[in-house]
Amino acid sequence: MTGSTDTGFFSARALVTSAVCATAALALAGCGGKKQTGAVMAPSQVTTIGVNSYLWRASLDTLSFMPLLQSDSAGGVIVTDWYTNPKDPSERVKVSVLILDQDLRADALKVTAVREVAQNGGWTPAPVQAATVQKLEDIILTRARDLRRNSMGG
Repeated sequence: MTGSTDTGFFSARALVTSAVCATAALALAGCGGKKQTGAVMAPSQVTTIGVNSYLWRASLDTLSFMPLLQSDSAGGVIVTDWYTNPKDPSERVKVSVLILDQDLRADALKVTAVREVAQNGGWTPAPVQAATVQKLEDIILTRARDLRRNSMGG
């Protein structure tokens, strides 16, 4: 018998096969059975994005009427393209939202806006009323609180 290393009941192949089967059985034994209980994560931690998911969703919902130029959920940045209100085509606005934290807090949100008006065949920078930015922040925060309340069943 050339090349045979069979020595009876405990051959090398049988030992390796048994070891692999035993390892697989142990690994599979831990897969089923009991559900994990007790550990409840904060809603702000149940996310695959880098920022608070309620603030992120609320920001996108609030700005949904504007064309998006950039959105980065990991960095918490939303930048719209220029939006011109059909009722006033001589004015356009661009909005940026920055979400700074994973917690749902008022200071975790920063909104900025840029406004331009049509003048002499071109666009000229114009001031944005402070109340405009504050109102956008309030709308986003209110929407985020509503989303959180609805997700928690209340």
